[in-house]
Amino acid sequence: MADIQNIYFFDTTLRDGEQAPGYSMNLDEKVRMAKQLEALGVDVIEAGFAIASPGDFESVQAISKAVEGPTVASLSRALQKDIDAAWNAVKEAGKPRIHTFLATSDLHLEYKLKISRETALEKAVKMVAYARNLCPEVEFSAEDAFRSDLDYLCKVVEAVIDAGATIVNLPDTVGYATPLEFGNMIATVMNKVPNIDKAIISVHCHDDLGLAVANSLAGVAAGARQIEGTVCGIGERAGNASLEELAMAIRTRPDVYPYHYNLNTEEIYRTARLLSSITGVKIAPNKAIVGANAFAHESGIHQHGMMANARTYEIMTPESVGIKKTSLVLGKHSGQHAFEKRMEELGYTLDADQISKLFSEFKNVADRKKTVTDRDLVALVESGSAISQGQDTWALDNFVVNSGNLMTSTACVTLRKGDKKYQEVASGTGPVYSALRAVEKIIKHPFSLEDYQLQAVTEHRDALGEVLVKISDGNGFYRGRGVSTDVIEASILSCLAAVNRMLDAKVSAAGQGNSASVMSFENDMLVGHSDKMNGKGELNA
Repeated sequence: MADIQNIYFFDTTLRDGEQAPGYSMNLDEKVRMAKQLEALGVDVIEAGFAIASPGDFESVQAISKAVEGPTVASLSRALQKDIDAAWNAVKEAGKPRIHTFLATSDLHLEYKLKISRETALEKAVKMVAYARNLCPEVEFSAEDAFRSDLDYLCKVVEAVIDAGATIVNLPDTVGYATPLEFGNMIATVMNKVPNIDKAIISVHCHDDLGLAVANSLAGVAAGARQIEGTVCGIGERAGNASLEELAMAIRTRPDVYPYHYNLNTEEIYRTARLLSSITGVKIAPNKAIVGANAFAHESGIHQHGMMANARTYEIMTPESVGIKKTSLVLGKHSGQHAFEKRMEELGYTLDADQISKLFSEFKNVADRKKTVTDRDLVALVESGSAISQGQDTWALDNFVVNSGNLMTSTACVTLRKGDKKYQEVASGTGPVYSALRAVEKIIKHPFSLEDYQLQAVTEHRDALGEVLVKISDGNGFYRGRGVSTDVIEASILSCLAAVNRMLDAKVSAAGQGNSASVMSFENDMLVGHSDKMNGKGELNA
């Protein structure tokens, strides 16, 4: 049995989180995120749902080979074929885990599974035993545990532990619990199950009522020793418990939560920014721990207190979550060595080719700006334009736009793909509209613009503009990010980032012989890497 004072962090960003609309990732992005989760120090990475699709299986397998420290888990229904797929996907991991689940609430048993309590218990025991014969570590989740009969739940927990489960997860699948109720459920299981000392109790809380973090902490206080959550709380519906909030709550309040864990909290900020970069989904400014305003103080009273003693209004330091401060100023005369050193200080590990490309973009920005701030550098990296271009991706070569309030806007856009250049002209009601229409004509794959967001990265007139877009081709949603001192250029770059994801998804689907790998299963989460949409909207911006 593990140290009773140690809390294990189970990250499901790549499984539950990735299933949320707009958060899909390709194989390379999942592996990149998994390596950052390893740097963060999570104990378990739930890499995916292996049986859901060939793509899911491949990503779980790739992550199993890519990381060394964390346990790698794959979710599976309590079915032999699912468990076989999960094992085949994780068996090459240094620390593999099969995570199998079955509903235990009467609501799910009667209306979804249409089986009795006795049948569900028998199935759970049989499948846990089967999984344990394959894998040395098995986790069992009692789906909708909070709304299950408590005596029956205790019976299931005892039985699956006897069958070989070393971790038992008791989730609040639909985010219905309150902290007091959830803590009481965990405490009851801890007290009533006779063999509870042979397993670790885990909690997995959804945020439908905004209580996922509070419920998870209540579960820990009652005896749970594994917390399941995601970076920034992403996930189905309203999402999951945010790992960074849980970690910093425990670190900041050791008087209430006297536990230790293996997370390196100084990697929190970079992990959150990487997730935002990969998915193209911006972090809300008021997001706890990692939002842009988390350590900002505008009120005069607050500012006065901060100058006197930072502890007056800050219960944690920016450095504790990886937000570093620097006096190093970069400009157009800065050399590559200084640039590379600053990128390392910001926490980015880039190879020589990536540094070279990013330095070139930095020089372009520095020619337009007097000084380049850390926020500018982070925005450049997160835009991905300097490190993601390959022979099969579209890249911007040049563009010219003509626009005015009394004329129809026109744009001439030239794109590169490998060694070839392609050019088109398009018109529209505005410069962004016309530029994106020209892109659409070049790639010969129609799409609609579902969302467009523009904001300044920093202050002053020479600030970088950051554009986030979401496009759809009728099969799924794809996000992109672009930055430039020219907002039209930033718009085109963000569109190209999304377009490359869209076309990559099209190629992957064609390789699998299916336009969308989506399967239905008995879970609180829908498996699918993109949303479906009805009809096609007109490109507009």
